Amino acid sequence: MSTSQASKNEPSKKKIQAIRGMNDLLPEQSALWQYVEGQVQALMRRYGYAEIRTPIVEQTALFKRSIGEVTDIVEKEMYTFDDRNGDSLTLRPEGTASCVRAAMEHGLLHNQTQRLWYQGPMFRHERPQKGRYRQFHQVGVEAFGLEGPDIDAETILLSARLWKALGLYEHVTLELNSLGSSEARAAYRDTLVAYFEQHHALLDEDSRRRLTSNPMRILDAKNPDMAEMLDAAPRLMDHLDDASRAHFEELCALLDAAGIDYVINPRLVRGLDYYGRTVFEWTTTALGSQGTVCAGGRYDGLVEQLGGKPTPAVGFAMGLERLVLLLDTLELLPDTARDELDVYLLPMGEAATSAALLLGERLREALPEMRLQLHCGGGSFKSRIKKADRSGARLALLLGEDELAEGNVTLKFLREEREQQRLPQAGLAETLTTLLEGESFA
Repeated sequence: MSTSQASKNEPSKKKIQAIRGMNDLLPEQSALWQYVEGQVQALMRRYGYAEIRTPIVEQTALFKRSIGEVTDIVEKEMYTFDDRNGDSLTLRPEGTASCVRAAMEHGLLHNQTQRLWYQGPMFRHERPQKGRYRQFHQVGVEAFGLEGPDIDAETILLSARLWKALGLYEHVTLELNSLGSSEARAAYRDTLVAYFEQHHALLDEDSRRRLTSNPMRILDAKNPDMAEMLDAAPRLMDHLDDASRAHFEELCALLDAAGIDYVINPRLVRGLDYYGRTVFEWTTTALGSQGTVCAGGRYDGLVEQLGGKPTPAVGFAMGLERLVLLLDTLELLPDTARDELDVYLLPMGEAATSAALLLGERLREALPEMRLQLHCGGGSFKSRIKKADRSGARLALLLGEDELAEGNVTLKFLREEREQQRLPQAGLAETLTTLLEGESFA
């Protein structure tokens, strides 16, 4: 066999790497995510929201009908493919449509209200940048069957309470707007198109494309050369129907009574077609251009649009990558969010291995919140101590022949200048509780 033939038969040695924009979450980062997810889960329970989990793959028609075929997501960003049966499937680009589909399919919306939440990966094929990826993770909240502004207000208050729990409330701003009824938006759209046509020369390429497909999205353009023209554009708030205006005014009154500060932003329109009436965003200046941390609003027509009965609905979604990035940027992640060990248990010699294994289990049983790791793999005394130090643990427990004979352990302080101590195994759990209290057991 020739050398060239042999090389063809050999498996490729080229390393396989992650797909661009789809990132690994390493152990150190996972601990931070678990902290944020824990805060979210606790908050949802307190507000009476039930978790729903939906598939990451749905029929493509679900997103085309809900999000809108002329949106950037559907036109340019969806991961869509045909399966072996020739059906068009899509990796979900957002969670609301899937949540509505599941609630309809399983009869959750029939003559009842629902408060649901979810978390999980979403997928969009867009240019990866800091805080925005092709596979990203969202937490979403959806409330169905409630049409008054009180549920809009509670949804916003829920998000505000999360910012307070995470220490972010002073670093975010609530922006509000109303998109009114579909009839009011249609009339406003004609007025807006006429205005933009008068200033056609100032529109960038993206905005000219949207002029015939989705002109309200032009209001959300970030092009500084268009800023003055956009500021002077007709405002949807001046074209609202009476019912939408009353709804928005009552929402503002409820937020005022709750002490929630907000800014009315007449250019806030959201990027998905299903929104109507209330829309809101929580924004920050701490992340540069990626300033939106959480966004949502009302989508009273979506259930009917997808084949169900008319059902009022409101919700929001937030990206976990951006939320963790914001907390890290502002140095608001507590030390308890970093999953460091409390104790590293070292058997010194083969005879101590079995005893250390059992001791570790007894300590875990007595102190379920303690993070204890058992040294495995042998090695010299020096190498074992180095591994204990590199583990990040505060304390090391050494178990050798002398300790076995006496029923003791040797306690070594890895992060403090303190003399090591010989302690009896009886009562060791109580001693460790005293040493670690206020940190691991808070």
